[in-house]
Order: sequence, then structure tokens, then C-alpha cells
Amino acid sequence: MKKTIINITLIIIVIIIYYLQSNLFSWFNIAGIKPNLFIILALFIGLFTNRTLGVAYGIGIGIMLDFLIGSKIGIYAIPLGLVGLLAGVFDKNFSKDSRITIMLMVAGATFIFETLKYLLNYMMLSINVEIINFIIILLIEVIYNIIITIILYPLIQKFGYYIENEYKGNKILTRYF
Repeated sequence: MKKTIINITLIIIVIIIYYLQSNLFSWFNIAGIKPNLFIILALFIGLFTNRTLGVAYGIGIGIMLDFLIGSKIGIYAIPLGLVGLLAGVFDKNFSKDSRITIMLMVAGATFIFETLKYLLNYMMLSINVEIINFIIILLIEVIYNIIITIILYPLIQKFGYYIENEYKGNKILTRYF
């Protein structure tokens, strides 16, 4: 029952993030670049639940974004699914208590997402990608996502440990052996 409530809450959070992404952050952009909160969400779902759920939510959110703002199915779904998969790897190898580790995870996930998205745009849509503009957009989005993560991390961490306790149980010692 608790897992159902957690999943309903996560779906509501996806809707809220879509609203924030499309409306609020259009006012608070840096050189026309907005943060990508869906990367942060897919990363934290994978970190605090498990790799399978991270991939499932990443692909689900990506398909929703492909239908709403994309032109081809898969442009957002594949990179966000990979971010969810990557979060499962990060969960096994790194601590979620250190803010610096979390900032590096968000930076890495943003880098992988944007690079893969641009490669898919280039292959599927034959869109020219200028390397200088791509690097500028990537750096601004990485910094923006890190700032948003620093601001929201205490809230995310509190909710994350609650859902981790439900999905993984209290197996802290067995994770390290």
C-alpha cells in the first residue's frame, strides 16, 4: 500500500515538475537555457529506489516528454532511461550523504543526458550541432542543475530516504559486504 502511495506521489511530482519546467523556468533562464529537473528526478528515483524503477520512470518520463515537446519517440526516453540506469550504478558505488558527491552525480547525469540527446537529434532528425554552442549550453545547464540540486537536496534527501526504506528496507550493512 505504501509503495502505491509513493508511486502516486512520484507521478504527481512529475506533473508538478513539468509545470515548473514549462512555465516557471521560462522566466528564470540563463541565456535562454532552463534547468532540466527531469534529469534530477530520474537520478534521484534511481538512487533511492532501485535501478529497475529508475529506468522505468526515466523511460516513462521520456516518452511523456517525447509526446508533449519532442518530434520523435526516443529522443528523451533513451537518455532519461540511461540516467535511471546510471543512478543504480551510482547507488552501489557512492554515498548519497555527501553534497559534493550528489553534485558530481547530477553533473555527470546532465552531461550524459545532453550528449546522448544531441547525438540522437543528429542521427534521427539530421539536425546540425555546433560544438561551441553545445558546450556552452551544456556547461550552463550543468551549473543550473547543480544549483537547483543544492537548493532542493534537503527536501529530496528526506523524501528519498523514506522511499528507500520502503523499497530496499533497512539493509544498510548488507549493502557494503
